[in-house]
Amino acid sequence: MSKDQLSTVERAIWEAQPHALAGTVATVIEQAYGAASVDLLLADYRLDFLVPVVSGRPAFPMDGTSAGRAFAAQEPVTAKSEDGGAWDLHLPLAVWGDRSGVLTVALPGEPDTATREELCAVAGVVARALKIADAGTDVFRRARRRTRLTLAAEIQWELLPGRSCVTDEYHLAGQLEPAYAIWGDNFDWSTAAEHLTVSVTNGMGRGAEAALLTQLAVGALRNARRSGADLVDQATLANETIFNQHHGRWHVSTLLLRFDVATGRVGAVDAGSPKIFRMRNGTVEPVGLEAQLPLGMFDDTRYTEQEFAVESGDRLVIFSDGFHTARSPRGEAYGASALAAALRQTQLQSPSEAVRTLTRGLLDYHRGAELADDAVVLCLDWKGRAAGR
Repeated sequence: MSKDQLSTVERAIWEAQPHALAGTVATVIEQAYGAASVDLLLADYRLDFLVPVVSGRPAFPMDGTSAGRAFAAQEPVTAKSEDGGAWDLHLPLAVWGDRSGVLTVALPGEPDTATREELCAVAGVVARALKIADAGTDVFRRARRRTRLTLAAEIQWELLPGRSCVTDEYHLAGQLEPAYAIWGDNFDWSTAAEHLTVSVTNGMGRGAEAALLTQLAVGALRNARRSGADLVDQATLANETIFNQHHGRWHVSTLLLRFDVATGRVGAVDAGSPKIFRMRNGTVEPVGLEAQLPLGMFDDTRYTEQEFAVESGDRLVIFSDGFHTARSPRGEAYGASALAAALRQTQLQSPSEAVRTLTRGLLDYHRGAELADDAVVLCLDWKGRAAGR
């Protein structure tokens, strides 16, 4: 394909209306590459299934499939189609590491290197167009849910900055459970040239009340952060906002972290129950921080910033209390030892895959029973400025 033809494909994708994006992508790729079919496979909210959007075929599990391997590894995968008459090229869709799904192109023959490279470039355009289109239509949000989201879950998923972020210096990923009925647990992050700011929040209560409380907390923290406030001031202003609204009846457990990209220094305000584990050279240990009062409990709480450091090669994993205080249907505590074992088992996985494995392990631990508390897990692999360069 010539550069002009490739530009024509990309232009058609960018000019598509949000609700018509998937159909446009299929049509222009089929015409340009002689593809037998093209499908857009979106990851569901639990990250267990891929949902075909163009063909309307039933959703299928990621594990054990070629498309699932492309999603997990974030690498193109070529495989003989099920009917044996074509070759399927599965291309991961991600923007800055935030994975949305897989673009599958059925070609009449095994694609050569040039075709693979061109279609990888097209997939990059599709991923970015999808991220923009997602804000202007419900088509893709509806496709990703395999069952109805509760109102609380709808609020929580809309709050997220994404589910993963990859830069030269770090790889960050998170997940919420129960994915379709999360209550008050959430995470947030903001990247900058010199700093990464991360927060994990857990609004008390259940249902929409917990979600609205967390929404207020996240909004207050973002407002303070975007005004230039440091961690202590962010916590202080959010505390005042929540107390003024609820007068101490409701509060939010929160962990605030600010990473210096150049040095690995981490400033921390531990205002509640989220816990941090650090894996360094194969050894897992908790990061000890002085627990301070949750946000919104008292109007005059004074917060202090603590410090610790991360080194190149470190992995940090943050769990809300839905993880570290979980109990099985028999009353067996999940506990720190089980978490440490799970972390060691996932150390060779990327953060994006590790959070999938960890949340699946939590669900398996409950043996099909409903979670007693909602849970959030956040995983960060640190390289640092020197390694990034």
